[in-house]
Amino acid sequence: MATYLVTGGAGFIGSNLATELVAKGERVRVLDNLATGRRENLAGIEDRIEFFERDIRDLEAIIPAFDGVDYVLHQAALPSVPRSVKDPVASNEVNVGGTLNVLLAARDSGVKRVVFASSSSVYGSNRELPKRETMLQQPISPYAGSKLAGESYLRAFHEVYGLETVALRYFNVFGPRQDPASQYAAVIPLFITKMMAGESPTIFGDGEQSRDFSYVANVIHANILAATADDGAGQVFNIACGRQSSLNDLVRDLNEILGTRIEPEYTAPRTGDVKDSLADISRAREVLGYQPQVHFREGLERAVEWYSDRAAAENPARAYAGAPS
Repeated sequence: MATYLVTGGAGFIGSNLATELVAKGERVRVLDNLATGRRENLAGIEDRIEFFERDIRDLEAIIPAFDGVDYVLHQAALPSVPRSVKDPVASNEVNVGGTLNVLLAARDSGVKRVVFASSSSVYGSNRELPKRETMLQQPISPYAGSKLAGESYLRAFHEVYGLETVALRYFNVFGPRQDPASQYAAVIPLFITKMMAGESPTIFGDGEQSRDFSYVANVIHANILAATADDGAGQVFNIACGRQSSLNDLVRDLNEILGTRIEPEYTAPRTGDVKDSLADISRAREVLGYQPQVHFREGLERAVEWYSDRAAAENPARAYAGAPS
């Protein structure tokens, strides 16, 4: 049995990670300042984890959470490209300064390995497909720049201090507990909840921009592999499914799953958005033993079911009747 610290563990990905680790019988600590995370995301495992309500921007405050920890799964971040365009200073403080603090605390506490949640956004304006870890990174948003800076700090701590670090470049993660209500909500939860309500989703651009959408179970699987794999320290890996879908494809799939015929509304493209994204996941497969656990369509069906169940629990009279049961 190992001890894991999940930073951002009350958030979307972090809470799914904590839940899976508890199910596997590991000792789990969660560190979260609850700025974007929610205690409700940890419902059912509260009495089986240690919870530290701390901010990664405060080094002294977070150090106690690292004592006796084997592996740190660093998910804490200020997400969203549009949010970073609006407030680049905040993105830098959390995603760069906070990551540096996590690395310092891990180094000084004797942690075995730190796994960092990076992002496919680091590839930016590089149009080459599929995205390979060795290609030139050309970030076009402060968020992407902050994630690339985090990767650089991981590499430096591995080289200079011998701290084992692994960076995982997530490609458009979606699934249960992803918040559709935020003004910076990701596309899939936003589209699902709008279409369940009979409303048209808004597409920025022509809808032909593509993404390598990855259900959250794949990211959970990758984090656990990255923490414990014999190889991989000091490296970076793409985590996705290796399959492209356009936003127009997404709307068509959701219409099929929901049994609706809703047309999207199109508007001007957003600053900082990448046109196309597709991952080469061969390095993760060869080094970590990673293989996608849930492919896009199945993940989309699971997500629709989860949001439908949540809607039914919150307001039975308005629950979407056409979602799968």
